Amino acid sequence: MDEDAVLDRLRSVEDPDMEDDVVTLGLVNDVTVDDDTVAISLALGAPYSPTETAIANEVREALADTGLEVSLSAEVDTGLSGDDQVFPNVENVIAVASGKGGVGKSTMAVNIAAGLADMGASVGLFDADVYGPNVPRMVDADEPPGATADETLVPPEKFGMKLMSMAFLVGEEDPVIWRGPMVHKVLTQLWEDVEWGHLDYMVIDLPPGTGDTQLTLLQTVPVTGAVIVTTPQEVALDDARKGLEMFGKHETVVLGIAENMGSFVCPDCGGEHAIFGEGGGERFADVHDMPFLGSVPLDPAVRTGGDEGEPVVLDEDSDTGAAFRTITENVANNVGLVRRREHTQGR
Repeated sequence: MDEDAVLDRLRSVEDPDMEDDVVTLGLVNDVTVDDDTVAISLALGAPYSPTETAIANEVREALADTGLEVSLSAEVDTGLSGDDQVFPNVENVIAVASGKGGVGKSTMAVNIAAGLADMGASVGLFDADVYGPNVPRMVDADEPPGATADETLVPPEKFGMKLMSMAFLVGEEDPVIWRGPMVHKVLTQLWEDVEWGHLDYMVIDLPPGTGDTQLTLLQTVPVTGAVIVTTPQEVALDDARKGLEMFGKHETVVLGIAENMGSFVCPDCGGEHAIFGEGGGERFADVHDMPFLGSVPLDPAVRTGGDEGEPVVLDEDSDTGAAFRTITENVANNVGLVRRREHTQGR
């Protein structure tokens, strides 16, 4: 069997989101047949994404009866060289944002990052909330960063995630009172002077609103896409629109809308109560033609997990953990779709 015959087989493999086969879409970078082995490079950009994992499995199945040993690799061209990037060894940067505080944005960022790491991905979690950094508490990380001989920081690790936060660099009780230029300088140093190593995903927990930190991020970091967090109530949705407009002005893809603090199931009576309203996040996503990533119920276990440093997404017996896992998988799937579209459009 030669390369053309392999490509003919691969025309049976469909991309479920782009609605065509992987060969026609240009998602097969290269095919090399050598004796009893076929090496195939696919334009897949979201490691451990359920959708892209399924595509890879279908490629193997398409060649299962050929007697060839199939070796797969994945590579997409981001259009940036290592010298151009703030994070040269990071494949995908995911910004988690909200229009207002109090909607559980940091909780969402922590659980998405921990969920990706639990799937097997190499993950960094950057707490960019300069004025209210609380990610270290939420993952029970009290070990400060190390330092190399070149005075770059070595991030501590928890739950398979490499961590960086202003909380490591200021006193626990010290308020951060900085103007915009100082925020820009410190964030730039933290992004550039940390030994992140190779990462499949960098999750950045942004402060609420549309201020200096967000502008610094969007002007200096190649963000793959953003997750906007809201609650079902109208006040939160009004502020979520501001975040949506901010990313739109900077031509940043929004991966989807994640709803926090959805319905509450009473542990005593079993009744379900829509304390903050119902379905607001999904309606918001529909109105703005954005993907809806999922809804997390209002569950005391989320607060407990944050206070005790145990991300709920890792609890396999929890319905709330399952909700976070659904959101995490949808984020990864949408990152993959962004990358495949970029590759196809850049052909």
